[in-house]
Amino acid sequence: MYDSIIILGATACGKTDISIKLAKKLNTEIINADSLQIYKYLNIGTAKVTLAEQDGIQHHLLDFVEPTNQFSVAEYKSMALPIIKNLISNKKIPIIVGGTGFYVQSLILDNNYGNSYKSEELRLKLNQLAQKKGNMEVYKLLENIDPESAKVIHPNDLKKVIRAIEIYKLSGQKKSELKRTMQTNMQSPINPLIIVINRNRDELYDRINKRVDMMVKNGLIDEIKYLINERHIGKENQCMQAIGYKEFLDYIDGTIDLSSAIEKVKLNTRHYAKRQLTWFKNQLDALWINLSETSQEDAINIILNAFYQ
Repeated sequence: MYDSIIILGATACGKTDISIKLAKKLNTEIINADSLQIYKYLNIGTAKVTLAEQDGIQHHLLDFVEPTNQFSVAEYKSMALPIIKNLISNKKIPIIVGGTGFYVQSLILDNNYGNSYKSEELRLKLNQLAQKKGNMEVYKLLENIDPESAKVIHPNDLKKVIRAIEIYKLSGQKKSELKRTMQTNMQSPINPLIIVINRNRDELYDRINKRVDMMVKNGLIDEIKYLINERHIGKENQCMQAIGYKEFLDYIDGTIDLSSAIEKVKLNTRHYAKRQLTWFKNQLDALWINLSETSQEDAINIILNAFYQ
């Protein structure tokens, strides 16, 4: 019997709206599972749900981390699980919503290797290597050590690349091997119905392109300038490596023009959406709902029927 609902989907697929309507029907609360919407002040570029859009539904783990700070998957899990379990104990059905697969995986798989095998010295050394010779140089180290993990981590996702190398260097085991071992022996702390919201590719990409244009119109560049000038956030901060921020940093620096920056954000976001969907297919046993072919009302009924069956 399910005790919670997880709603995943690529960026711009419409998961936020459907999750709020579902939460209203169930009289419950939402736990954010988006690794960028946790940050304060990053509002427009993350498409963070506004207070008005929340429509009275309590949202947890949203807009609470200072952008100067890093926030790990292990930290997310340690904060999210107690909230979920408390809602369940109060006879509510928690709805976990987002697009960050590793956040969700930390909840449904009781893996704790994220809490172990840490070396600040090794991280500093690898970050310095990336600064000196580029991210690809560090990525090549991971390809040699753990090609299986390298296949599912983007070369520019330096934090995850370094993390996988760190696990191997300190434990003597590949991250991919540790993960398989843990999946075999572990029990999930919750029993969620997992939903992936999807759309036909052309429609999804069109929604992404329009969303980027709307973000620029709504003041994304001013938001980034505020982060730089008032919050003293720069390229070295984890949050500013996100798509939609790093590209416009290049525009603000004068490296590229505005139209090129906008097109770069659209392209990178489309590629990211594709990687998200591939990850969901390969890593999760989920019920997929295509909103290009299913109305929102019917989708909610499908979710409710699947949950209560």
